[in-house]
Amino acid sequence: MEKRYFQPEIETMPVEQIKALQSERLVKQVQHVWDNVPYYRKKMEEKGVTPADIKGIEDLHKLPFLTKDDLRDAYPYGLMGKPKKDCVRIQSTSGTTGRRVVAFYTQHDIDLWEDCCARAIVAAGGTEEDVVQVSYGYGLFTGGPGLNGGSHKVGCLTIPTSSGNTDRQIQFMVDLESTILCCTPSYAAYLGESIEEKGFRDQIKLKAGIFGAEAWTQEMRQEIQNKLGIKAYDIYGLTETSGPGVSFECEEQTGMHINEDHFLAEIINPETGEVLPEGEKGELVFTSLTKEAFPLLRYRTKDLCVLNRKPCSCGRTHIKMSKPLGRSDDMLIIRGVNVFPSQIETVLLNEGMTPNYQIIVDRVNNTDTFDINVEMSQEMFSDSLGKVAEKEKQLVASLKAMLGIQAKVHLVEPKSITRSEGKAVRVIDKRKLYG
Repeated sequence: MEKRYFQPEIETMPVEQIKALQSERLVKQVQHVWDNVPYYRKKMEEKGVTPADIKGIEDLHKLPFLTKDDLRDAYPYGLMGKPKKDCVRIQSTSGTTGRRVVAFYTQHDIDLWEDCCARAIVAAGGTEEDVVQVSYGYGLFTGGPGLNGGSHKVGCLTIPTSSGNTDRQIQFMVDLESTILCCTPSYAAYLGESIEEKGFRDQIKLKAGIFGAEAWTQEMRQEIQNKLGIKAYDIYGLTETSGPGVSFECEEQTGMHINEDHFLAEIINPETGEVLPEGEKGELVFTSLTKEAFPLLRYRTKDLCVLNRKPCSCGRTHIKMSKPLGRSDDMLIIRGVNVFPSQIETVLLNEGMTPNYQIIVDRVNNTDTFDINVEMSQEMFSDSLGKVAEKEKQLVASLKAMLGIQAKVHLVEPKSITRSEGKAVRVIDKRKLYG
């Protein structure tokens, strides 16, 4: 097995060859789905499309979309492309917003998924000399298994700590001299905070971190880089398409290269479904070109981003997607104004606040209330009440300038907001309780 998993024959392939490969694989995948997934074949028939109509990626727009509602309707086996005897694993979403989504994998699917994660580790500077600490959750969540397998393929010493038990995380980080950390950005921020408090900053050997599974801003990236003394790389993935490794950042940190030999990306208008040209912001749609057991075509992610194919200094030619700019279902509408949590995080970090905050929306007397609890640093907590009140006033003004709507800001004690070892709970929308 080759230890250094940079694959120049694929990752630096001329764009014309990439598109030719995608066309070849799309035609094959559409036939596979038609033959083996009755649920999607019915959607194609309703749209009057057959495999003969798909001759390359230029015909992708003819195919019907799949949404998370389809995945829930087809649960558990309705979208399988292989019989159960050929499948070796499932992974699953959390199911916090409805019925769980279960994705199936053949051994070939797992091998290709781990290849993609290996590419991400190499892009972050990983080699067989590195010690990779995987602090994503294991089990049904894709984060731990994906990066664990990718680390093995690169040949790294892998520490499968999973999430939680922060004291043990730091002990292993120090004793085993971890060089690459893989976890959610919110947990990375928490680890940085804990390492600083315990006085272990000088004993940490980390050089890079690979962070994903939740939205995070450039400001939070800088906060993590400063606290841990590392370069922080973004990674993107969906359980529905395999897991982390669908795309990843290189040293440029100007977007995530999509593994185009396995995933075909589109940007659409989320309202009309119209395909948008490169460079325009819209909803990201993925087609899995090589997945056998769970071969989704034109899956709507609800993530809003931009695609671009500008030349990259790393030499990779695969198209880049921007860091997700929000989700079409993540947007809060408060008193008629569109509000994204990422906008709030940007303001708070630019104002020198900690990355620990929570947005609480409620409805009182038919009017939306909008409160933001923000943890103070230890230094700020020692300030006079007058200084704290002045800072709250300043934050209210900055947020109103960004959002166009006024929020009530409450500066709260350090450590009073529950820390997350998985995905951070940033928004509590109590209006949903009322139907």
